[in-house]
Amino acid sequence: MRLTPGNWFSIGMFSGPSPVELAPAPGARNPVLTFRDVTGIPAIFVADPFMVRHDDGLWYMFLEVFNDHNYLAEIALAVSENGLDWSYRGVVLTEPFSLSYSYVFRWQGDYYMLPEMYQQNCVRLYRAEAFPAGWKPVATLLEGSPIADASIFRWANHWYIFACPHPADHDELRLYWADNLTGPWREHPKSPIIVGDPRRARPGGRVVEWGSGLVRFAQDCYPRYGTALRAFEITRLTPHEYSERPFEQPPIRKPDAGEWNSLAMHHIDAHRLDDGSWLAVADGHNHPSYADEKY
Repeated sequence: MRLTPGNWFSIGMFSGPSPVELAPAPGARNPVLTFRDVTGIPAIFVADPFMVRHDDGLWYMFLEVFNDHNYLAEIALAVSENGLDWSYRGVVLTEPFSLSYSYVFRWQGDYYMLPEMYQQNCVRLYRAEAFPAGWKPVATLLEGSPIADASIFRWANHWYIFACPHPADHDELRLYWADNLTGPWREHPKSPIIVGDPRRARPGGRVVEWGSGLVRFAQDCYPRYGTALRAFEITRLTPHEYSERPFEQPPIRKPDAGEWNSLAMHHIDAHRLDDGSWLAVADGHNHPSYADEKY
């Protein structure tokens, strides 16, 4: 099915007392970004938002924009002073293939991004030479097979990546680790972590520290891709061990019928604020044909 511009994925803001207790953010007019906000290219939808708060006090959101002209996904930028009202600024990273899941993070003063490019059978790390633009590849971290939604994080002096090797089935979760950001990367001895379960395998956003541990977000892809979001507490993680347990409730309450995100939510990026509360960006949609299509 060729998509056409419309109410596919859009982006909204959420807040709450923890990364697993979130509701629409007061003061945000959700969705805060849709395909209608995109300028410079004909957009079909916006999705997969990740954000960072820079030293200048501004929030920078990097998101997937699906270009109807070349039918490729590209990485674009939006900026906000308060994390609630966003201004679209344009495309900042393109390749001759689709890019999505613009997982942006800071390490040792530099900004990096690990966008999805599963059709290239690799995961490539980019660094911003002139943040928030000037993204250049610096290393290939994983390669050899399709890799979707690679989610990188640092814990107890080691780097880890969650990734889904079956983008069409969404049913397997693999784990990789390294001592250094650029590698060498190796598969974790407990990997694959999940096999044959589309309800909890595919990564659904940034891994975050909360309390004394970590929270992993996952897409519930049953009965279809991006049905809902789930959260899991990582109870043990070393280069040799791994265990997790699910939170009973989804991190974001199920929206009411007819709301902008009532049919699908498959991505979240949550950040702890200075006052201890949490601000998160997520995507979702309510396109009427979604119930009949395997998107």
